[in-house]
Amino acid sequence: MQDVYKMTVNLSVLEHLGINLYSNIAAVLTEAVANAWDADAENCDIRVYEDKDLIEIADDGIGMDVKDMNEKYLTVGYRRREDEGGSSRFTAKGRPVMGRKGLGKLSLFSIASEVEVQSVKGSDRHGLVMTIKGIQQAINEKKDDYIPIPLPTEKIEVRQGTVLKLRKIKRQRFGKGIIALRKRLSRRFSVIGKTHKFNVSINGKPLLVSDRGDLPQVQFLWFFGDEEPDLSAANKLQEKNKLPDKLDDWGDDMRVTGWLGTSRYPKDLDDEDAGNLNSIVVFARGRLFHENILDKLNDGRLYTKYLTGQIEADFLDDDDKDDIATSDRQRVQEDDPRYITLLDFLKRQTNTLEAEWSGLRRKYGVEKAKTEIPVLKEWLERLKPGFKESAEKLIAAIGALPIEKEEDRRLVYRHGVIAFERMKLRGSAEEFAEKFLNVETLLKLLSDRDDLEAVIYRDIVMSRLDVIKRFSKLVDENAKERVLQESLFDNLWLIDPTWERASGSERIEKTLKTDYRDFSSTLTEEESKGRMDIRYRTSVGKHIIVELKKADRSMSLVDLMDQGQKYYSGLKKCLHDFGKKNPEIEIVFVLGRPVKEQGETAFEPTHVQDALRTIKSRTVFYNEMIENAQKAYAEFIEHTKTMDSLDDILSKI
Repeated sequence: MQDVYKMTVNLSVLEHLGINLYSNIAAVLTEAVANAWDADAENCDIRVYEDKDLIEIADDGIGMDVKDMNEKYLTVGYRRREDEGGSSRFTAKGRPVMGRKGLGKLSLFSIASEVEVQSVKGSDRHGLVMTIKGIQQAINEKKDDYIPIPLPTEKIEVRQGTVLKLRKIKRQRFGKGIIALRKRLSRRFSVIGKTHKFNVSINGKPLLVSDRGDLPQVQFLWFFGDEEPDLSAANKLQEKNKLPDKLDDWGDDMRVTGWLGTSRYPKDLDDEDAGNLNSIVVFARGRLFHENILDKLNDGRLYTKYLTGQIEADFLDDDDKDDIATSDRQRVQEDDPRYITLLDFLKRQTNTLEAEWSGLRRKYGVEKAKTEIPVLKEWLERLKPGFKESAEKLIAAIGALPIEKEEDRRLVYRHGVIAFERMKLRGSAEEFAEKFLNVETLLKLLSDRDDLEAVIYRDIVMSRLDVIKRFSKLVDENAKERVLQESLFDNLWLIDPTWERASGSERIEKTLKTDYRDFSSTLTEEESKGRMDIRYRTSVGKHIIVELKKADRSMSLVDLMDQGQKYYSGLKKCLHDFGKKNPEIEIVFVLGRPVKEQGETAFEPTHVQDALRTIKSRTVFYNEMIENAQKAYAEFIEHTKTMDSLDDILSKI
């Protein structure tokens, strides 16, 4: 009881950043694991006790004495890379230090109401307890410091390194369970495993490369430079190729490592536990730096639906340059030259990837078809050599078509064989196969599925551009909320392209508006019945509430937080009554103007989004939404001008 601890922090920082900065358990544990890495630990063991509302994280790193605890761990905003004169940019074992902002320890309170820290360094064994209640009391009393509670000697159990005990876990933060946690945490680090001598385990089971979920689904893979990644988990891999690891004008300190891969079908990248695998994760210094840069490429081509990957770009986190990571270290400041350079690099490499991907799908399509449908092999073997080569081109082209259901693909094979035999009788079988392969014209006896899909998709894009134009006009005219909602709620892809199949649920929506008044408790009965600016939708297992505001209306963060909390609580209660446990919920506010605090204080847009994220909410702005939609679809139209001839063909059928 002789040790005295003090958390050194300007407590107003906590008021702005919020101790609920992080929204899920994997993000919080990322900070604890990163601290273990920076402590030169070789083992970091995480134990989750859901029945006790307890999580323990133990590492065998260098540990801390009381001085370290006070001056480093308890100093919020302590910047190890800068505060020690640059001498600690690397650990004693030569590891690049992950920590930078010195805010990670606050994340623990995002899931726990009480945090116990025990550590040992040399003969100095000690520990303390911190509580949300105590920190909030210090804030309310406008104190400069928060004083943690020292642990009695008899309660100190640590023998090596550091042990964290997170107690009174908020139940909803346990997420979807241990399996999901393993997958999501493993996708946040590229240095876990024997290669880097850094083992992380959950409930005694080590995290593996295969836990990330993406490599086991990869059919074709491209890695950067000469450094081939660990592909032991890629059990479906058929071919791998190399891509450059830098642009010609890059310096020696800039390069990209890692890999990009494509699955056989888009559905292979649907993983409820791991999250969205149709993404490219960016690491810097071995930890997550950007959750999904694929969305930022604005590439509407078909291959992107099959794409996944993990890349490392350490130059994004250069010690001698500004920190461009957001407070929760999951995204970056997108106007930074380093980020813009990385986007340019990826756009060039994915252009090469797309061209090779098309050829590889045709190459392996024939062998797969012959294996899965033996009668095709028999048919090919009966053909004369010249015809056989053309027929294989046809089979490969059909095998490469983006058809999800195998029974549909078999139907196309049947029609393809019939059409080929007819063309053979006419002496034009080779021309038939070549034209099918090159997707240049609509064949008379068999419509080319690739051409049709391109034309149909192009028609959809043209239709959507018209929707964007009409919606933009409504916003410019500051149309009434009812008019805006009629346009927006029928086209939710304007908010998020992944919501193009978002569906409503009249039963749940009706229940929300009638039985659960806490969903909109500020409304009168008459207002509640006529409320048209709120809509409930579901998309890929996510439950979404969208509320739009009139384009000229200015909202405060306090109002948005208050409304968002009511919507979240009401929807969660409603879904629970419908038998849906642990639902994934998102609240989206569509605004025309920035929140009031941004104009009145030093609030940055990221502060607003960070605060809203704690209640599963976010904002979308009309102009930003329209601009992003225009960019995404206009680029597709530019790339599909070669399909114009098909429009004329189809119009005459």
